Amino acid sequence: MSRILALILITASVGACANTGLRDLRSNTRGPDEFIIEPKAPLQTPDDLTSLPAPTPGQGNLTDNDPLSDVVVALGGRPSNATAVPATDGALVTAASRFGVTPNIRQNLAEEDADFRRRQSRFTQYRLFREDRYLQAYRRQALDASDVAERWRRAGARTPSYPPN
Repeated sequence: MSRILALILITASVGACANTGLRDLRSNTRGPDEFIIEPKAPLQTPDDLTSLPAPTPGQGNLTDNDPLSDVVVALGGRPSNATAVPATDGALVTAASRFGVTPNIRQNLAEEDADFRRRQSRFTQYRLFREDRYLQAYRRQALDASDVAERWRRAGARTPSYPPN
């Protein structure tokens, strides 16, 4: 009896050491979200304080971030052209939007994913042991690499980067 109890305690102790990280789809805290915090540019003192424009309520200032121009600069471009699509990329934009463009695609996908996870989690709140909620919700959508590689091989596709049979 003591061996069984010891085995159960050891198993529970090791199981409690799991690090779920970002795979835990639920938020257990009511605290702030660290991804909402936006770092600002460092403050600088201008050379001539009289040349500063008058503050305008509701408008941006020099320390506000401009993510689009920051990405353009990081990729080696000029931020002045950040909003316009270059003429050389017109064909690419046309091909990518040939079936139409959904303007609020991110919001739609977030709502659909939340609904999918809600439907997948019915009757799953009663568990004896913790489970990986991510794997539990997306189990049917997971791909098995060896099955997919075999399917492509049977179809005649070359798979040089995949291990041989």
